Amino acid sequence: MALHHASSGDLIDVRPLNANLSAAITKTLYKSDHLEVFRMILRAGKSMPRHHVAGEVTIQCLEGEIELALADRSQQMRAGELVCLSGGEEHALRALKGSSVLVTLLLHGA
Repeated sequence: MALHHASSGDLIDVRPLNANLSAAITKTLYKSDHLEVFRMILRAGKSMPRHHVAGEVTIQCLEGEIELALADRSQQMRAGELVCLSGGEEHALRALKGSSVLVTLLLHGA
């Protein structure tokens, strides 16, 4: 079964999930040849290991609290905070609390 992604011009609800956060799963919201947008769900204490992607990335904490580890520093992100990363920049995420995070990737090679 194909997963449904929003189409150009569709409204996408990225409001906090609140009580529904515990049952939510990571889900791609929009994908085109050049752009991917997904909501990542991280349970408290869970992490995404150090990695990098070719294109620029934005990471926005929608709810909860995460730790963003970069090559030279770590910083906490809380709901409403956004960070932009250059393509190829290594990073890792760890949830300090149950969190949902909006990630936007610029896809290269398309």
